[in-house]
Amino acid sequence: MSSRRRTVALVALTALVLVACGSQPAASPSAVRPSSPAVIKILDPVSGGTVTGTTAHIVISLTGARIVSQTTTNIRPDEGHVHLYVDNVLVSMNYALEQDLPVHPGTYVLRAEFVAADHAPFNPRVESGQTIFTVH
Repeated sequence: MSSRRRTVALVALTALVLVACGSQPAASPSAVRPSSPAVIKILDPVSGGTVTGTTAHIVISLTGARIVSQTTTNIRPDEGHVHLYVDNVLVSMNYALEQDLPVHPGTYVLRAEFVAADHAPFNPRVESGQTIFTVH
């Protein structure tokens, strides 16, 4: 096959793939992820608070749902896990409402999210507000 024919064939194939991909509707996240009645809050540390030492004791409240320890794709809107983020980095996938995190002096932004039992978020996401605390 000549170079020109290969180029024409490649352009035609690329156009065909683009048309085929563009004609398929994208799956909507709201169509595949359930919503949850859960409400999650960080109780301790309090926003604006100070922690002394090398450990921050984290206390979270969860209403409208319960934590389950098993990971499954058979998800329910009222069952799941807690993901804990420090400075927007996932640091824990927890199955409890209390835990200790190692810390060093500085300021931290803490956020918790209640996720489905498959560890993916609900739609809309079930997140606490941000808690900003300082370690001395």
